[in-house]
Amino acid sequence: MRGLSERKAQSTKPKAQSTISVVHPAELSSETQQTPGSLRLSAITAMHGIASSLWAGIFVVEPSAQTGIHHHGEQDTVVYVLEGEAYVRWGNFGEHSATVGAGDFLHVPSWLPHQELNPSKEHSFRWVVVRSTAEPIVVNLPDDFWTLTDPKPIERKRR
Repeated sequence: MRGLSERKAQSTKPKAQSTISVVHPAELSSETQQTPGSLRLSAITAMHGIASSLWAGIFVVEPSAQTGIHHHGEQDTVVYVLEGEAYVRWGNFGEHSATVGAGDFLHVPSWLPHQELNPSKEHSFRWVVVRSTAEPIVVNLPDDFWTLTDPKPIERKRR
């Protein structure tokens, strides 16, 4: 059991934000960076008046569609698959892949080129996405990024 002085010290810590924010489905916004073949809808963002060090939203890919090859710069991305199934490719040449489905988590490290494909002819896939910075970073790469004979490595900016 915690002592009174420990509880008092915790209750006097400064609070960055003094309220819980709720974003309802009708309030999601497509006014965020996009990648061809998909739809991103922002939820936890300054646009909604929410001060946070994270960005969160929904990501949808329609049946039989695929995204363009892209990366998220310095951001780490964590995904929870709400519904559907996706085939994810990644690497300098798209040489790695995994299939994810409802209930799975996925971590995409910073700077990693990747692409999402929807193998279903009938169902979209929907993900909850959380990014490690307040503003999303989306760097769309050329369609032939993985087929170039002399691909140049992605320039990684050092902090």
